[in-house]
Amino acid sequence: MDKAASILIIDDEPQIRVAVRDALREVADRIGEAATGAEGLDAATSERPELVILDLGLPDTAGVDVCRELRRLLASPIIVLSARHSEDEKVLLLNAGADDYVTKPFSLRELVARIRAVSRRAGDGQPGSVDRDQSGPQTIGALELDRRTRRVRISGDEIALTAKEFDLLAFLANDVGAVHTRTEILESVWDAHWYGPTKTVDAHVASLRKKLGDHTWIESVRGVGFRLEPPA
Repeated sequence: MDKAASILIIDDEPQIRVAVRDALREVADRIGEAATGAEGLDAATSERPELVILDLGLPDTAGVDVCRELRRLLASPIIVLSARHSEDEKVLLLNAGADDYVTKPFSLRELVARIRAVSRRAGDGQPGSVDRDQSGPQTIGALELDRRTRRVRISGDEIALTAKEFDLLAFLANDVGAVHTRTEILESVWDAHWYGPTKTVDAHVASLRKKLGDHTWIESVRGVGFRLEPPA
């Protein structure tokens, strides 16, 4: 991955900001810092960073609210840092617009790997994006998936997906009805050298199901993985 022009770190702990900033020098030309949600939103508005790292434990504003506002302001990927481990928490943040979720404590090596993986897939045509025929939208029942414009509609109504949710849906739509293992999904949608938890897939599937409006769009195949099919 080429260096990002800028990354914004929003975290109220100075020692974490310093450690993360030093680790990110290899992947960013400019690294901004903010200690509160308000400072982070101001910096996002003025600096327009290419990627945001957001800690949830901010002193002035709930992290999920900051995430929603960041998503309203920016199309850039958002990676959330949190000490909370619950799946519900992860789904909440993914629904708020986060592209990835890193649980504390985390290694800086893992964080850099997540940044590289998310950045590669943030735009059309990036390595790892789906290569299916992009001459026009793909229709699957009431679902319309347009890879060229990265838009998704259900029964004509557009639904807002994060970059990762779109990539996951597009990957499953490559072979409607086929079952894909969690490892296969991680390697294709996240990174070929992914070493994070496979539960990441489950959290994104849960968020995607909610946005599609019917959980039966993505079926869980016990002990194997997931497949995409129109609801009966």
